Amino acid sequence: MTKFGKWVGLGLGWALGGPIGGILGLAVGSIFDSGTNAGTGQARDVRTRTLRGDYAASLLVLIAAVMKADGRVMKSELDYVRRYFVTRFGEDTASEAVVMLRDILKQEIPLRDVTHQLSQKLDYSYRLEMLHFLFGIASADGSVSDAENEVIHKISGYMSITGSDFESIRAMFVSQTDASYRILEIEPTSSDDEVKKAFRTMAMKYHPDKVSHLGEDFKKVAHEKFRKVQEAYDQIKKERGLN
Repeated sequence: MTKFGKWVGLGLGWALGGPIGGILGLAVGSIFDSGTNAGTGQARDVRTRTLRGDYAASLLVLIAAVMKADGRVMKSELDYVRRYFVTRFGEDTASEAVVMLRDILKQEIPLRDVTHQLSQKLDYSYRLEMLHFLFGIASADGSVSDAENEVIHKISGYMSITGSDFESIRAMFVSQTDASYRILEIEPTSSDDEVKKAFRTMAMKYHPDKVSHLGEDFKKVAHEKFRKVQEAYDQIKKERGLN
């Protein structure tokens, strides 16, 4: 079995403990080739690698929960995961991630316990990014099923993500007549001033600088959300004839 040495380069800290660590342990037996201890690094770049590794490993567990929701695992979903990891972490790590995911998919996932661990360890910006990615996975086959939506909604609640933020990100992937307003977390009856204020608020919330310290790969994901907010605002301005 592959020893998943590239995950040492990413760094793993708290993800090796708790319910997430239990799932990863069953999936790969031993993640490390040697006694590397990425979690105790003193330099900023080591702390960053550790968080990136924790984030990536934890995301795989949530990905499995969403993929299992409708009782089938689609090639389009696996391809989506692979593209994500290739872009963010490189080809070798992406291959190892997919192998880990296939093993995780065979397990029962204690969703509440896993997400509770995440909500304690990851700040709100990272949890929003996870939610955005999970909807991307769910929509990889062309639509988000009711079962997938239900699981992602549970994950969102367990991670203490607000209902308005959940609906905002969901509207970026699920076609709705008032999607632009949902993305900005306002109602179609909102005034022009409220629309402009909402855009400023959401632009700040999803600004790529929120995750800039994790590197360019994470900023790319943030740019996707930021772009959706801008597109929603532009659509509303067009409908209302705003400058």
